[in-house]
Amino acid sequence: MVKTKSPSLSFEVFPPNTQTGIVNIKATLDQLQTLKPSFISVTCSNNKNNIEETTLRLASYINNNLNIPAIAHLSAAYLSTQQVKKILTELNSLHIHQLLALRGDIIPEIPRKKDFEYASSLIKFIHEQNLDFKILGACYPEIHPESPNLVSDIHYLKQKVDAGCDQLITQLFFDNDKFFTFKENCALADINVPIIAGIMPITTRKQALRLIKTTSAHLPQKFLAIFDKYEHDPASLRTAGLAYAVDQIVDLLTRGVEGIHLYTMNHAKTAIDIQNTIGSLFKTNQQ
Repeated sequence: MVKTKSPSLSFEVFPPNTQTGIVNIKATLDQLQTLKPSFISVTCSNNKNNIEETTLRLASYINNNLNIPAIAHLSAAYLSTQQVKKILTELNSLHIHQLLALRGDIIPEIPRKKDFEYASSLIKFIHEQNLDFKILGACYPEIHPESPNLVSDIHYLKQKVDAGCDQLITQLFFDNDKFFTFKENCALADINVPIIAGIMPITTRKQALRLIKTTSAHLPQKFLAIFDKYEHDPASLRTAGLAYAVDQIVDLLTRGVEGIHLYTMNHAKTAIDIQNTIGSLFKTNQQ
Protein backbone atom coordinates (compact mmCIF):
# COMPACT_ATOMS: atom_id res chain seq x y z
CA MET A 1 0.00 0.00 0.00
CA VAL A 2 1.51 3.33 -1.09
CA LYS A 3 0.34 6.45 0.65
CA THR A 4 -0.33 9.48 -1.52
CA LYS A 5 -0.17 13.01 -0.22
CA SER A 6 -3.57 14.21 0.92
CA PRO A 7 -4.94 17.54 -0.36
CA SER A 8 -4.71 20.41 2.08
CA LEU A 9 -7.61 22.30 3.63
CA SER A 10 -6.93 25.85 4.74
CA PHE A 11 -8.84 29.02 5.60
CA GLU A 12 -8.59 32.77 5.14
CA VAL A 13 -9.63 35.33 7.76
CA PHE A 14 -9.26 39.09 7.98
CA PRO A 15 -8.42 41.36 10.94
CA PRO A 16 -11.61 42.83 12.42
CA ASN A 17 -12.12 46.57 12.83
CA THR A 18 -14.07 46.63 16.11
CA GLN A 19 -13.76 45.22 19.61
CA THR A 20 -16.82 43.07 18.96
CA GLY A 21 -15.17 41.81 15.81
CA ILE A 22 -12.04 40.89 17.76
CA VAL A 23 -14.09 38.82 20.20
CA ASN A 24 -15.96 37.18 17.33
CA ILE A 25 -12.86 36.32 15.30
CA LYS A 26 -11.28 34.59 18.29
CA ALA A 27 -14.42 32.50 18.71
CA THR A 28 -14.33 31.71 15.00
CA LEU A 29 -10.68 30.72 15.14
CA ASP A 30 -11.26 28.50 18.17
CA GLN A 31 -13.86 26.64 16.11
CA LEU A 32 -11.67 26.48 13.00
CA GLN A 33 -8.86 25.04 15.13
CA THR A 34 -10.93 21.88 15.68
CA LEU A 35 -10.88 21.25 11.91
CA LYS A 36 -7.07 20.95 11.98
CA PRO A 37 -6.39 23.08 8.88
CA SER A 38 -3.06 22.99 7.08
CA PHE A 39 -2.80 26.75 7.66
CA ILE A 40 -4.84 29.91 8.16
CA SER A 41 -3.98 33.03 6.19
CA VAL A 42 -4.59 36.56 7.46
CA THR A 43 -5.29 39.38 5.02
CA CYS A 44 -4.08 42.96 5.24
CA SER A 45 -5.92 46.17 4.47
CA ASN A 46 -4.32 48.77 2.22
CA ASN A 47 -6.26 51.61 3.83
CA LYS A 48 -4.59 50.99 7.18
CA ASN A 49 -0.87 51.48 7.74
CA ASN A 50 -0.64 49.35 10.87
CA ILE A 51 -0.02 45.83 9.62
CA GLU A 52 1.87 44.99 12.83
CA GLU A 53 -1.21 45.75 14.93
CA THR A 54 -3.67 43.98 12.62
CA THR A 55 -2.37 41.23 10.34
CA LEU A 56 0.68 40.26 12.38
CA ARG A 57 -1.12 40.31 15.73
CA LEU A 58 -3.87 38.01 14.46
CA ALA A 59 -1.35 35.77 12.69
CA SER A 60 0.61 35.48 15.93
CA TYR A 61 -2.52 34.40 17.83
CA ILE A 62 -3.18 31.71 15.22
CA ASN A 63 0.41 30.53 15.08
CA ASN A 64 1.41 30.72 18.73
CA ASN A 65 -1.83 30.40 20.72
CA LEU A 66 -3.70 27.96 18.52
CA ASN A 67 -0.61 26.18 17.12
CA ILE A 68 -1.92 26.39 13.56
CA PRO A 69 0.57 27.48 10.88
CA ALA A 70 -0.25 31.10 9.99
CA ILE A 71 0.37 32.97 6.75
CA ALA A 72 0.54 36.76 6.76
CA HIS A 73 -0.49 38.73 3.66
CA LEU A 74 1.83 41.53 2.51
CA SER A 75 0.76 44.11 -0.09
CA ALA A 76 3.54 45.36 -2.34
CA ALA A 77 1.79 48.57 -3.34
CA TYR A 78 1.74 50.10 0.13
CA LEU A 79 4.96 48.85 1.73
CA SER A 80 8.44 50.33 1.62
CA THR A 81 11.66 48.32 1.65
CA GLN A 82 12.31 49.31 5.27
CA GLN A 83 8.81 48.31 6.31
CA VAL A 84 9.20 44.91 4.68
CA LYS A 85 12.52 44.33 6.43
CA LYS A 86 10.92 45.23 9.76
CA ILE A 87 7.94 42.95 9.10
CA LEU A 88 10.17 40.03 8.13
CA THR A 89 12.15 40.47 11.34
CA GLU A 90 8.95 40.51 13.37
CA LEU A 91 7.55 37.46 11.57
CA ASN A 92 10.75 35.62 12.39
CA SER A 93 10.45 36.58 16.04
CA LEU A 94 6.86 35.28 16.01
CA HIS A 95 8.03 31.99 14.47
CA ILE A 96 5.88 32.64 11.39
CA HIS A 97 7.78 31.50 8.32
CA GLN A 98 5.13 31.68 5.62
CA LEU A 99 3.72 34.73 3.88
CA LEU A 100 1.57 35.60 0.90
CA ALA A 101 2.99 38.39 -1.23
CA LEU A 102 0.62 40.24 -3.54
CA ARG A 103 0.34 43.66 -5.10
CA GLY A 104 -2.87 44.42 -3.24
CA ASP A 105 -5.91 46.41 -4.27
CA ILE A 106 -5.16 49.95 -5.37
CA ILE A 107 -6.99 52.71 -3.48
CA PRO A 108 -6.93 55.89 -5.63
CA GLU A 109 -7.03 58.30 -2.71
CA ILE A 110 -4.07 56.69 -0.94
CA PRO A 111 -0.62 57.31 -2.50
CA ARG A 112 1.27 54.16 -3.42
CA LYS A 113 4.81 53.47 -2.26
CA LYS A 114 7.47 53.37 -4.99
CA ASP A 115 9.58 50.45 -3.76
CA PHE A 116 7.59 47.51 -5.11
CA GLU A 117 5.53 48.06 -8.24
CA TYR A 118 4.33 44.47 -8.55
CA ALA A 119 4.02 41.37 -6.40
CA SER A 120 6.94 39.83 -8.30
CA SER A 121 9.31 42.58 -7.12
CA LEU A 122 8.22 42.06 -3.51
CA ILE A 123 8.64 38.29 -3.86
CA LYS A 124 12.10 38.75 -5.37
CA PHE A 125 13.15 41.06 -2.52
CA ILE A 126 11.91 38.66 0.18
CA HIS A 127 13.52 35.69 -1.55
CA GLU A 128 16.87 37.52 -1.67
CA GLN A 129 16.87 38.05 2.10
CA ASN A 130 17.67 34.34 2.60
CA LEU A 131 15.46 34.11 5.67
CA ASP A 132 13.91 30.73 4.84
CA PHE A 133 10.38 32.00 4.29
CA LYS A 134 7.90 29.99 2.27
CA ILE A 135 6.47 32.55 -0.17
CA LEU A 136 2.98 32.15 -1.58
CA GLY A 137 1.41 34.19 -4.34
CA ALA A 138 -2.07 34.92 -5.66
CA CYS A 139 -3.35 34.00 -9.11
CA TYR A 140 -6.51 34.46 -11.19
CA PRO A 141 -7.89 31.38 -12.97
CA GLU A 142 -9.89 33.70 -15.27
CA ILE A 143 -7.20 36.36 -15.87
CA HIS A 144 -6.46 39.32 -13.60
CA PRO A 145 -9.07 42.04 -14.21
CA GLU A 146 -6.32 44.48 -15.23
CA SER A 147 -4.53 42.12 -17.63
CA PRO A 148 -5.02 42.86 -21.34
CA ASN A 149 -5.08 39.18 -22.31
CA LEU A 150 -4.27 35.63 -21.24
CA VAL A 151 -0.73 35.65 -22.64
CA SER A 152 0.19 38.73 -20.62
CA ASP A 153 -1.40 37.31 -17.48
CA ILE A 154 0.50 34.03 -17.68
CA HIS A 155 3.71 35.92 -18.52
CA TYR A 156 3.52 37.97 -15.32
CA LEU A 157 2.53 34.95 -13.27
CA LYS A 158 5.62 33.17 -14.58
CA GLN A 159 7.71 36.17 -13.49
CA LYS A 160 6.21 35.86 -10.02
CA VAL A 161 7.09 32.18 -9.74
CA ASP A 162 10.59 32.69 -11.15
CA ALA A 163 11.15 35.45 -8.58
CA GLY A 164 10.79 32.90 -5.75
CA CYS A 165 7.11 32.09 -5.27
CA ASP A 166 6.78 28.55 -3.86
CA GLN A 167 3.02 28.08 -4.11
CA LEU A 168 -0.06 29.80 -5.56
CA ILE A 169 -3.56 30.35 -4.19
CA THR A 170 -6.30 31.28 -6.63
CA GLN A 171 -8.82 34.02 -6.27
CA LEU A 172 -12.36 32.71 -5.95
CA PHE A 173 -14.01 31.01 -8.93
CA PHE A 174 -17.24 29.11 -9.50
CA ASP A 175 -16.53 27.20 -12.72
CA ASN A 176 -14.08 24.34 -12.24
CA ASP A 177 -13.43 24.00 -15.96
CA LYS A 178 -11.98 27.52 -15.90
CA PHE A 179 -9.62 26.40 -13.13
CA PHE A 180 -8.38 23.31 -14.96
CA THR A 181 -7.88 25.25 -18.20
CA PHE A 182 -5.82 27.70 -16.16
CA LYS A 183 -3.73 24.84 -14.76
CA GLU A 184 -3.09 23.55 -18.28
CA ASN A 185 -1.94 27.02 -19.36
CA CYS A 186 0.38 27.18 -16.35
CA ALA A 187 1.90 23.81 -17.24
CA LEU A 188 2.50 24.97 -20.82
CA ALA A 189 4.31 28.02 -19.42
CA ASP A 190 6.45 25.81 -17.15
CA ILE A 191 4.73 27.10 -13.99
CA ASN A 192 5.03 23.98 -11.88
CA VAL A 193 4.46 25.11 -8.29
CA PRO A 194 1.42 23.73 -6.40
CA ILE A 195 -1.81 25.64 -7.06
CA ILE A 196 -4.41 25.71 -4.28
CA ALA A 197 -8.01 26.42 -5.26
CA GLY A 198 -9.65 29.37 -3.48
CA ILE A 199 -13.34 28.70 -2.83
CA MET A 200 -15.94 31.03 -1.34
CA PRO A 201 -19.23 29.33 -0.42
CA ILE A 202 -22.09 31.76 -1.10
CA THR A 203 -24.74 31.23 1.57
CA THR A 204 -26.52 34.59 2.02
CA ARG A 205 -28.43 36.99 -0.23
CA LYS A 206 -26.08 39.84 0.71
CA GLN A 207 -23.06 37.78 -0.37
CA ALA A 208 -24.70 36.80 -3.63
CA LEU A 209 -25.77 40.34 -4.53
CA ARG A 210 -22.30 41.72 -3.82
CA LEU A 211 -20.73 38.95 -5.87
CA ILE A 212 -23.02 39.43 -8.86
CA LYS A 213 -22.32 43.17 -8.81
CA THR A 214 -18.54 43.13 -8.36
CA THR A 215 -16.93 39.85 -9.42
CA SER A 216 -15.12 39.30 -12.70
CA ALA A 217 -15.43 35.53 -12.23
CA HIS A 218 -17.75 33.60 -14.53
CA LEU A 219 -20.99 32.69 -12.77
CA PRO A 220 -22.41 29.48 -14.29
CA GLN A 221 -26.12 29.25 -14.99
CA LYS A 222 -26.41 26.55 -12.32
CA PHE A 223 -25.10 29.03 -9.75
CA LEU A 224 -27.37 31.86 -10.91
CA ALA A 225 -30.39 29.54 -10.89
CA ILE A 226 -29.85 28.86 -7.18
CA PHE A 227 -29.95 32.57 -6.42
CA ASP A 228 -32.96 33.16 -8.68
CA LYS A 229 -34.97 30.43 -6.97
CA TYR A 230 -33.98 30.97 -3.34
CA GLU A 231 -33.09 34.68 -3.16
CA HIS A 232 -35.86 35.40 -0.63
CA ASP A 233 -35.63 32.08 1.25
CA PRO A 234 -32.55 32.42 3.50
CA ALA A 235 -32.55 28.84 4.82
CA SER A 236 -32.91 27.28 1.37
CA LEU A 237 -30.36 29.68 -0.15
CA ARG A 238 -27.83 28.67 2.47
CA THR A 239 -28.49 24.97 1.92
CA ALA A 240 -28.26 25.27 -1.85
CA GLY A 241 -25.20 27.54 -1.75
CA LEU A 242 -23.43 25.15 0.57
CA ALA A 243 -24.34 22.21 -1.68
CA TYR A 244 -22.91 24.08 -4.69
CA ALA A 245 -19.62 24.67 -2.85
CA VAL A 246 -19.44 21.04 -1.69
CA ASP A 247 -20.08 19.80 -5.24
CA GLN A 248 -17.39 22.14 -6.54
CA ILE A 249 -14.86 21.00 -3.93
CA VAL A 250 -15.59 17.28 -4.47
CA ASP A 251 -15.03 17.73 -8.21
CA LEU A 252 -11.75 19.58 -7.61
CA LEU A 253 -10.48 16.93 -5.18
CA THR A 254 -11.51 14.08 -7.47
CA ARG A 255 -9.56 15.68 -10.31
CA GLY A 256 -6.41 16.01 -8.23
CA VAL A 257 -6.29 19.56 -6.88
CA GLU A 258 -3.45 20.10 -4.39
CA GLY A 259 -5.58 21.86 -1.83
CA ILE A 260 -8.70 23.88 -1.01
CA HIS A 261 -8.49 27.34 0.56
CA LEU A 262 -11.82 28.51 1.97
CA TYR A 263 -12.58 32.22 2.15
CA THR A 264 -14.47 32.12 5.47
CA MET A 265 -15.52 35.79 5.76
CA ASN A 266 -14.66 35.34 9.47
CA HIS A 267 -17.43 32.77 10.02
CA ALA A 268 -16.74 29.19 11.03
CA LYS A 269 -20.11 27.52 10.47
CA THR A 270 -19.81 26.99 6.73
CA ALA A 271 -16.30 25.56 7.08
CA ILE A 272 -17.55 23.22 9.82
CA ASP A 273 -20.48 22.11 7.65
CA ILE A 274 -18.15 21.36 4.74
CA GLN A 275 -15.77 19.46 7.00
CA ASN A 276 -18.64 17.43 8.44
CA THR A 277 -19.85 16.56 4.93
CA ILE A 278 -16.62 15.75 3.05
CA GLY A 279 -13.86 15.93 5.65
CA SER A 280 -12.77 12.37 4.91
CA LEU A 281 -11.66 13.46 1.42
CA PHE A 282 -8.85 15.48 2.99
CA LYS A 283 -7.38 12.47 4.78
CA THR A 284 -4.43 10.58 3.36
CA ASN A 285 -5.45 8.25 0.56
CA GLN A 286 -3.93 4.87 -0.02
CA GLN A 287 -3.59 2.86 -3.22
